[in-house]
Amino acid sequence: MKEIIEDFYTNNSCVSNAQDMNEIGLFVADRISAMLAYWDENEVCRFANMAYVHWFGKSRAEMVGKMTLRELLGSSYELNLPFIKGVLKGEKQFFERDISTPSGEIWHSIATYYPDIHYGKVRGFFVHIANVSPIKKLELELKKNHDSLIKSSEIINEQNKRLINFSHIVAHNLRTYDNNMSTILRLLGEEEDEKERNILLEHLKSISKAFHDTLNNLNEIADVQTKQNISQQHINLNDYILKTLKLLNLHIKNSGAKIKNKVSEDIALYLNPAYMESILLNMFTKAIKYRHPDRKLDLEIGAAIDEDFLVLKIKDNGRGINLQKFGSKLFGMYQTFHGNSDAKGIGLFITKYQVDAMGGKIVVESEENIGTTFKIYFPLQ
Repeated sequence: MKEIIEDFYTNNSCVSNAQDMNEIGLFVADRISAMLAYWDENEVCRFANMAYVHWFGKSRAEMVGKMTLRELLGSSYELNLPFIKGVLKGEKQFFERDISTPSGEIWHSIATYYPDIHYGKVRGFFVHIANVSPIKKLELELKKNHDSLIKSSEIINEQNKRLINFSHIVAHNLRTYDNNMSTILRLLGEEEDEKERNILLEHLKSISKAFHDTLNNLNEIADVQTKQNISQQHINLNDYILKTLKLLNLHIKNSGAKIKNKVSEDIALYLNPAYMESILLNMFTKAIKYRHPDRKLDLEIGAAIDEDFLVLKIKDNGRGINLQKFGSKLFGMYQTFHGNSDAKGIGLFITKYQVDAMGGKIVVESEENIGTTFKIYFPLQ
């Protein structure tokens, strides 16, 4: 600013004091890149600097004392009208807007309208419009970098959650096989009848094979823990149900449970095999484990289409859950509800995570001492 004024005095050394002040003001205003103008209470232009003149392609002679703001802005006038009305009421206006220059360049502008108030009456208003495109560009870049950091953080958190989930899957599934094998080995040691021993050995072979398959599936999960999307493939739902029931055959037999599998043999889904195996194992094991002490377990398995989902319905007549009391905690980690000493409280947590990861959802209907129905929604695609 000092250099501009010194430049003015160098080139205009003979002007009078009064004229000097007016000329300095105009000289400075014309060298400011922002648009400066003054409009009276009737919205008639009373002053405009060269930035205004260059922007709209009008000379001062055409604008000052003659042109209204509506005439100058044309179709853009309606966009500015709320701010014009506001400033003429004596209220300072401030707003941002993208505007197109005569050359076609897009400016991000900040406009400020200052009311000119004398003795309580608004005589007009000053306009200051600045091009803040470089600042806006920097702001957008910073936001982009911030969003990128947030996204990276979310990805890391999701990966950590998957790693934790994987460790729970391993522990939970291997504990199931360990319990089954321990039970059969104990019975083998006690059983003297050769025929019964052979039956137990067949069960042991089945568990061994299922254990081998599970290890392969768990290895697959380990491979995808650092990926955003889990791998999926076409599986036959009924095959997986039968496979899981066969694995739990001894527990089913000892509990006297009655199983009704109404799932069609031709239902195919595009899901992660390891997750499906774990979901079914958790659901069936839980039904057996929390059967009602005063009656035999009836477990009914069915499937139906509901819009874009296939709904796997698993209904039992077990102890049930007080959803009003425990509903919000049902899928939490380490949450137990029936006081079993061997309950770990991670089965439903794992199941919900796996269902969510495959784009599905799980709904629970339950009544204490009546039974529970789990409805697991799997996307059809």
